[in-house]
Amino acid sequence: MHGTSRKRSVSPGPVFSHRQHSEKHRREWQKFAPCAMIETMKILLNAINAKYIHSNLAVYSLRAYAKEYREHIRLLEYTINNRVEEILEGIYKEHADVICFSCYIWNIAYVKELIEELKKLCPNTPIWVGGPEVSYEVETLLAENPGIDGVFIGEGEHTFKKVCRCYIETEESEWEEELLQVSGIAYRKRDKTIAFTGMAEPVDMSTIPFCYEDMEQFKNKIIYYESSRGCPFSCSYCLSSIDKKMRFRDIELVKKELGFFIEQEVPQVKFVDRTFNCSHTHAMEIWRFIKEKDLGKTNFHFEVAADLLTEEELEYIAGMRPGLIQLEIGVQSTNDVTIQEIHRTMDLEKLKAVVRRIQAPGNIHQHLDLIAGLPYEDYQTFQKSFDEIYDLKPEQLQLGFLKVLKGSYMFEHAREYGLIYQSKPPYEVMKTNWLSFDEVLKIKQVEEMLEVYYNSHQYEVTMKILEQFFDGGFEMFQKMGEFYEMQGYFHLKHTRIRRCEILLEFAKEYVTDMRMLEQSLTFDLYYRENMKSRPAFATDLEPYKEISRKVCKKGKQSHLEPFTYRFPTEQERSIEKLPESCNEYFVLFDYEHRNPLTNQAGIQVIEKGELP
Repeated sequence: MHGTSRKRSVSPGPVFSHRQHSEKHRREWQKFAPCAMIETMKILLNAINAKYIHSNLAVYSLRAYAKEYREHIRLLEYTINNRVEEILEGIYKEHADVICFSCYIWNIAYVKELIEELKKLCPNTPIWVGGPEVSYEVETLLAENPGIDGVFIGEGEHTFKKVCRCYIETEESEWEEELLQVSGIAYRKRDKTIAFTGMAEPVDMSTIPFCYEDMEQFKNKIIYYESSRGCPFSCSYCLSSIDKKMRFRDIELVKKELGFFIEQEVPQVKFVDRTFNCSHTHAMEIWRFIKEKDLGKTNFHFEVAADLLTEEELEYIAGMRPGLIQLEIGVQSTNDVTIQEIHRTMDLEKLKAVVRRIQAPGNIHQHLDLIAGLPYEDYQTFQKSFDEIYDLKPEQLQLGFLKVLKGSYMFEHAREYGLIYQSKPPYEVMKTNWLSFDEVLKIKQVEEMLEVYYNSHQYEVTMKILEQFFDGGFEMFQKMGEFYEMQGYFHLKHTRIRRCEILLEFAKEYVTDMRMLEQSLTFDLYYRENMKSRPAFATDLEPYKEISRKVCKKGKQSHLEPFTYRFPTEQERSIEKLPESCNEYFVLFDYEHRNPLTNQAGIQVIEKGELP
């Protein structure tokens, strides 16, 4: 690990996104460091996010914790949608003395490619990696990636600060020996051997400074927040189960910081706590605070264990503003043998009762998770798991596939379970002792149809109707997937209207009253937005122009549509009988007053005799 010995200081510069490089970048940096830019020891923290709307809590927390050296630390944020060449250019132009990357399952391949190219350009610049994707099998990682000089193992705040001190406060000749005193790292020594310094002690959550003071750089992004670390459970597929020591951030600090988000009218704050409600007292303190301080702008996302929700908690959240919170509940499977094998405990009937209890007031968005490819889960039992959860009609049903993560129990027992999985990230399972690859591919088709036609909330009424013609949601989405594949519709981009037309093509085999379905799809289209283009299957609106002019007082923020079928309202999560033909009536779609859970337009039913 060789670089240049520099022990000078400079005023801190701004954080740049991927869109802020080149000449503008240079001018901005020079405003902060007009004289000393070239002479300053610079440590570069790089975040490569999945999407532009994401922010990287890790790198901001690292910099905040190492506040003594902030003047030496620069942050860059990109996404995996940026070209490697673009990121390479941006990082190279920084001329950093030390380069660090935050690594996750979804960006590690990208990061490795970047490092390989960077090392060609900057062979003497130490390159460090950290994060959950590189904290296990460190020796293999370093052996296979000669461009990586050091690894932060586990929690990084305290460790990163000490590494910064080594580089900034000591001479280059002393770096190797100084790093030996830093716990929680592995690095290459000059003789090419690997030094391991042991695991670092868990970080005291309350010692991590708040890193979101300047909200301008997080505009239009999801804010990630952490009030606890560790997990009380032992789920065999999850790395969080390794950290048993639950730690909580001081509740007064948490309140102060959440109050800041509320005052700043941040659209969404996503808690990354693995099981938010593992402490009843902690959860209630936070929920009481955000309810009392709510300004009607901010949504808070929590991952909770349904079976831990108490009567007090359920009663309290039932009185919250619609859209104030959303809850993610990991179900994973309803198969008893599977649940036992993955070291979970779950009372299915209790979970169903809790989900329905949360649904009843209509104020909380629920996100339920399933995992395909778990032990003892075959195609039939997974179908049963899917249908049991789909029947609950959560706002989101996420169907994921088992990822065999390094360091997890599932990774250690892969051979026993017959887990054949991808060699490269995301290490997704391809087959098991109970599930063939053909069956995995069929479930993937179900997943795609679920995302398009259910989770999008763009075809909600039509899905409630269409599922009446199948034995369950799984069969319906499976048949849709088979149709898409037969027609060659997968891997093509489709507009919303084209998706509707494909659904009509598919439904012809099962539905006799196609006019009913045409109207339900028209309802769904305008339920979401005032369409600029009108589908060919929709009613001709020419005879209704004068009526629309009188009724639609909000211009483009409203739309009037005639119907001759009565469709279920948003309160009806499922229907028992098909809509019946009726006398013509109208629905006024109001786009200024949307459902905060689904973003669908407010609706007003107007009978023909009530028109002006």
